[in-house]
Amino acid sequence: MIMFRLPVIRMGLASGLAAFLLSTPGLAQTTVGGPPAAVTPAPVQSTAAPGTGQTVPQRLGLQQCIDIALANNLTIRQSQLQLQNTEAQLRQARLNRLPNVGAFLSQGYNSGRNINPATNAFVDQGVLSNNFQATAQVTVYNGGLLQNTIRQNELLKQSNEASVKATENNVSLTVVQNYLNVLTGQEQLVVAQRQIEVSQAQLDRTQKLVGAGSLPESNLFDIRAQIANDELAIVNAQNTIDLAKLALLQAMNVPSGGPGIDGFNVEPINVPDPTLDPYTATTQQVYDIAQQFVPDIKAADLRVRSDAVGVQVARANILPSLTLNGNLNTLYSNVGRQKLIADGTTQVDQTVLFNGIPQTVTFVQNNFRGENYTFTEQLGNNLNRSINLQLQIPIFNRTQARTRILTASLQQQNSEIAAANTRLQLRQTIETAYTNLRASSNRYRATSAQVTQLARAFQASESRFNAGALNSTDYNVAKSNLDRARASLVQAKYDYIFRVKLLDFYQNKPLSFD
Repeated sequence: MIMFRLPVIRMGLASGLAAFLLSTPGLAQTTVGGPPAAVTPAPVQSTAAPGTGQTVPQRLGLQQCIDIALANNLTIRQSQLQLQNTEAQLRQARLNRLPNVGAFLSQGYNSGRNINPATNAFVDQGVLSNNFQATAQVTVYNGGLLQNTIRQNELLKQSNEASVKATENNVSLTVVQNYLNVLTGQEQLVVAQRQIEVSQAQLDRTQKLVGAGSLPESNLFDIRAQIANDELAIVNAQNTIDLAKLALLQAMNVPSGGPGIDGFNVEPINVPDPTLDPYTATTQQVYDIAQQFVPDIKAADLRVRSDAVGVQVARANILPSLTLNGNLNTLYSNVGRQKLIADGTTQVDQTVLFNGIPQTVTFVQNNFRGENYTFTEQLGNNLNRSINLQLQIPIFNRTQARTRILTASLQQQNSEIAAANTRLQLRQTIETAYTNLRASSNRYRATSAQVTQLARAFQASESRFNAGALNSTDYNVAKSNLDRARASLVQAKYDYIFRVKLLDFYQNKPLSFD
């Protein structure tokens, strides 16, 4: 049993793949049975896939092809980059809640008549000064803008994650489609080879009968003409295989010059004959389940929720905002104030009159000398601190805030319509797939009966032809009718099986071929 689960569900390509299986002529030229007998397993070799460094074996299974395509697809890489961009926006939105801290440093020199920055006094000399400032600002309230912006980006991130999954499923279904084309071409080749084997055997019998005089020589010419047609069918079948392999390699973004079309093969999938039992789930049941798993719907719903929060973000522009600010600054100047340092004492005699009589009095006077403050001391002495609350109230801003609200509301409405349209497309796709399933069931039942009757008719025609009672033209007609019927039966079989798996796929069931 071969089982594989596609990452997610993509409804557009799933319906396109179903239509493809009905419209592809190659599916009408296959035979019922096991894997193609004409396909010879190639030795396992490998080559480097572009831009990934991985190796690509020359014989791949379906899941391997899907994995390689997911690793190499450029559209997926673009979607992943978009997701990374959204994650960066979300991370920044969360960091915006932290304080905004900055520092300012300056150094200057002024000559001539200047103002001493330390004393605010005029000086007539060169002034060398330094200014240091640090500020911090934190938002206390801004109408919920920060929190709503985080919510909006979280929802947008989840929406982009669903979009990435949808893109991955898009690529996966493309690979499945091309993989089935390769298998179809291989079975077409088996049919053509079996046809020419039957024709060649009949040619041998006809030659013997013509040699014995039992049949006219014209019958021999008709059989040889039939063999030429069968050889042309083999060439056409091989061309179909080459084109299908090329499409598969291109879907995996692997150049055909790597593994090469001729040496590249796929693992066969054994598809059982359908039982034609009624499908267990109704259209509504399939639709209800699909809504829970289809990534397009999930992405659309998350986009609606994100845009709804975007309206709240826009409304924050008409609400007051409150911020807390802190400031710390200091300065240094080479002509700043000087500090006074004790420098001993001096005795000073002074004559005073005491009751009219001169007296000499000795005073002790403290001496001081001036000394510049050091760089560090000046910074400490000039240090200034401040803290304040700032309330900003929008009054009139040329209706810019109102326009943002209107734009956000229109965007939300557009997202709601897009989500409703996505659901409508999903429902219509499931209804179409369900109707096609019933048509495929009826077609397979009728074709199976046709093959049974034509096989009996051909056996009778072959017996009559060998006995000389039937001409070669009627024999070739009977053989061609049976070959076409068998090919139509295989087409009906694959079509019915795929319709069943397609509805299973919408219910998030694994695609398995028992």
